[in-house]
Amino acid sequence: MKLQAYETGYTAENFLPEASTVAQGDDRTFKTTKTTESGLSPALTAIRRVLDFTLSLMLLVALLPVFIVLAVLVKMDSKGPILFKQYRVGENGQLFWFYKFRSMVVDAEARRAALEVMNEASGPLFKMKNDPRITRCGRWMRKYSIDELPQLLNVLKGDMSLVGPRPALPAEVEQYDEYQRGRLTVKPGITGLWQVSGRSDLSFDQSVALDIEYIDRQSLWLDFVILLKTFGAVVKGRGAY
Repeated sequence: MKLQAYETGYTAENFLPEASTVAQGDDRTFKTTKTTESGLSPALTAIRRVLDFTLSLMLLVALLPVFIVLAVLVKMDSKGPILFKQYRVGENGQLFWFYKFRSMVVDAEARRAALEVMNEASGPLFKMKNDPRITRCGRWMRKYSIDELPQLLNVLKGDMSLVGPRPALPAEVEQYDEYQRGRLTVKPGITGLWQVSGRSDLSFDQSVALDIEYIDRQSLWLDFVILLKTFGAVVKGRGAY
């Protein structure tokens, strides 16, 4: 995917101090730190990709009626596009388009600066339990993570996996230290250990520690267990806002 520097506002030089640019058109990759060896062999990695592709395709087809209903609700609730997309940092520091159902007002980013003093998250994250930018429809979609469903498209394309670390914003990765950049050595996921262990109730350091633990322990069995636990975490709606 071609990413123009003027689109992202980031170049390799200002994204990470030690980052290097891969000279392939306008593609950008950013330096990562390998903190652990992958628990998956090349064969198991290929199997996981097949499973990701197959399951995401099946879910997209099965959930098509749900997508249509949600699209109508988002459009009726507030002005703006149905889908929200922004750049996230993926495996090996590669930027990709990340999709969600829009859960905030269209000028949410412009309003963020005025809300920074009320940030309830730690580290480079920004979170508010009662964020005034969230729409009525967006509030319950976020509680049950329904707004995340379009990320199945990211899994289908290969930018994400069903299970993996939380996909980070470029502005967040700018502030990562060497240990935290270890999160970028695998594909980000729709769900992960952070999702089933507290979600937004976790501190940034706890979230990173769980992501690194997942990378260290990753296996197809662990992915299966996390996917099962995700259902319970989503239904309870605890730690989501």
